[in-house]
Amino acid sequence: MTELPLLEPRQYSFCEEEGEILQQICLPLNHCNVPSKLLASLSYQQNPIPLELDGLHVWYPALFDVLNRTGSYQERAEHFKKFMSQHFHLSKCDASSNDDADPPPRPKVNYRRLLLGWLFDSDNEQGAAWRSWVESRFGLLTCFHQGSLHGPDTPEYLRFRQVCTRATYNTNELYAQLDLLYLFCQHELRLRFQDVEHLTLFRGCTEHSEHRIHGERVKLFNNLSSFTADPESALRFGSKVFAVNVPLYKIACFESLLPHSLQGEQEFMVLGGLYRVERRRF
Repeated sequence: MTELPLLEPRQYSFCEEEGEILQQICLPLNHCNVPSKLLASLSYQQNPIPLELDGLHVWYPALFDVLNRTGSYQERAEHFKKFMSQHFHLSKCDASSNDDADPPPRPKVNYRRLLLGWLFDSDNEQGAAWRSWVESRFGLLTCFHQGSLHGPDTPEYLRFRQVCTRATYNTNELYAQLDLLYLFCQHELRLRFQDVEHLTLFRGCTEHSEHRIHGERVKLFNNLSSFTADPESALRFGSKVFAVNVPLYKIACFESLLPHSLQGEQEFMVLGGLYRVERRRF
């Protein structure tokens, strides 16, 4: 298990204005080794700490032993897909062997279908399932889904939770599948970007809302958002394009992690919170 380094107050502190924002977007509990307020803060963006979801290396040691011994990306991806299919019974038919039995109410949703759903439209049911997983594991509240959500006690947020319930109904440990996908993503990022803590990614936005904290331009991003490595691709999603230094640990998935998953736009799925940004003009 990853241990938190000793935290220096000057490195991981935030002013009153930032604290008020973090209070609104963070849950008090999560299932990783970094408190949600720290994870969503500007200090974390500058000084990222490795993230580890509770207990996964203890529950699935065989998977990571094989990944660590496998030399090529293609072999690791195939082994990961095979492990997921076998462990979560993803390749088996849901229907009963009895021809007279009623069909299941709906096919089971799995991590690959969630990836395809996110690529098609992040505001659909699959996107809601992704954002619900982020809330559970990292304690970052959803701020936008088919419209602005103004806190967990509002009617808009309750409707969002209803969508999440529909999206995760009749699934086989769907959150655990996403847990392992996140860890596989982090394993690949460490191999591809050695001795690197940040990637410069781009986000196209149509809204103009920004924050100023200590004179710096700051953006609040949803708990899970799509970014791209290509600034021109970001223009298709908004007239304002921001360059953001994203910690590797806050990348949940990226376009070439699995074959045919998020291909086409150099897309990265990034955990949200407050970020220092730089406006790019074209």
